[in-house]
Amino acid sequence: MLANSAPRVNWLVVAVASLILFGGALYIGNLVPNGKPLLYLLGGAMGISLYHAGFGFTFGWRILVNEGRGAGMRAQLFTFAIAVVLILPILNAGEIAGHGVSPSVAPVGIAMLLGAFVFGYGMQLGGGCASGTLYAVGGGSTRMVITLIFFLAGSVIGSAHLPWWFTTWRLPSGTLLQAFGLAGALIITLSLLAFIAWVTIVIERKKHGILQHGDYPGHQHESLIRRFTRGPWPLLWGGLALALGNFGVLALTGHLWSISFGYALWGTKALGAVGVDLSQTEFWTWGYPSRALKGSLFAEDTSAMNFGILFGAALAAGLAGRFGTFARLPVRSVLAAVIGGLLMGYGARLAAGCNIGALFSGIASGSFHGWAWLVAGFIGSYFGIKSRPFFHL
Repeated sequence: MLANSAPRVNWLVVAVASLILFGGALYIGNLVPNGKPLLYLLGGAMGISLYHAGFGFTFGWRILVNEGRGAGMRAQLFTFAIAVVLILPILNAGEIAGHGVSPSVAPVGIAMLLGAFVFGYGMQLGGGCASGTLYAVGGGSTRMVITLIFFLAGSVIGSAHLPWWFTTWRLPSGTLLQAFGLAGALIITLSLLAFIAWVTIVIERKKHGILQHGDYPGHQHESLIRRFTRGPWPLLWGGLALALGNFGVLALTGHLWSISFGYALWGTKALGAVGVDLSQTEFWTWGYPSRALKGSLFAEDTSAMNFGILFGAALAAGLAGRFGTFARLPVRSVLAAVIGGLLMGYGARLAAGCNIGALFSGIASGSFHGWAWLVAGFIGSYFGIKSRPFFHL
C-alpha cells in the first residue's frame, strides 16, 4: 500500500497502549516487589520491532518451503549472526555490567529433539511462533488469542510431564565456546549461518532467477521517521533490533532472552486463580519455578518482558493504523489454532525453550542444542506446512 493511502493512526489504541506501557512501568517499578520495569519496557521495544518488521519464524520458514523465497530465513540468520558477535565475547568474559552471565544451554536428547519437532509442527498450525503469537495478539488478532490461550494450556501440561521426560536419554550439555574457544566458536557459528544463507540463495535463484529482499514495495522512499514510527520496517531492521534486544536482556539480567517459561507461569497462575493449585507438582517445587510462582507476574523476567511485547505491539499496531478487530473464524481455522497452541506449549517445555529461548538464544550462546533445535524444529515445521491445507489455511 502506498504512503498516501496508508491507514490513519488509531490514536485511541496509541493512547491506551502508551498508558499501559509507560504507566505500567511506573507501577512495576514503584509498587511491585522485585518488579522488572526495565525488562517490561525492553519487551515493549521488542514488541514494536516485531510488529513493524512483521518478524516471525513461522512465515519465513513457510515461504521458503512453499515458494522457495528465502528473505525471511536470511533475516533470521542475520539476527543470529549479530547476536553471536555481541554475546559470545560477553559469555567468554563471564560478566557484564558488574554481574555474572550464563548461556542458554540444554542437553540434546529425546525430549529436546521431540519437543523442537512438535513445536515446529505446531507453529505452522497455530500461525505464529512464541514471539509471533505475542506480537500478533498485541496487534489485535482474534485467531492468535486462541493460539495463545492453548499455548498456555500446553505449557502447563508440558510442565507437569517434564520431570518424566528428564529421565529419557540425553547427552551432556555443551557449547562451541567450551569446545573451541571464542575465536573458534565465532568462526564455526558464522560459517554455519553463512552456509545456510547461501543454500537459501541457491534455492531462490534456481526457482525464481532473482532474489527478493526483505522490504515492502512502495515504502522504500518514505521518510526515515515515518517508517520508524509507523512501519513497515525492512526485515533487517527488525533483525538488528532483536539482536540488540537479546544483548540488552543479557546486560540487565545475566541470561539471554526467553519467552515460553512465562507462558507456563501465566497458565499455572490462571489455574491457581480459579482454585486449581499446581504449586506442589514436581516442576513447580524446583527452585526457580517455585520462586516465580510465589511472586508477581511482573517480577519474573520472561513474564515481564512478554507483557511488554504485547503492549509494545499494540502501540505499533495503533501507529500503523492496523490494530485488529474481532473476526469470525472458520471452524477448521479455530481447530488448527487450538492444536497448534497446545503443541507449541508442550513442545517448548520438552525442548527447554521455544524458537527464542532455545533456538535464537541457544545459537547466540554457541550451545549445541540451539543447532539441534534448528534441525528438529525445521523438520517439524515442514510437516506442519504440509498439514495446513487440511485446515484450509
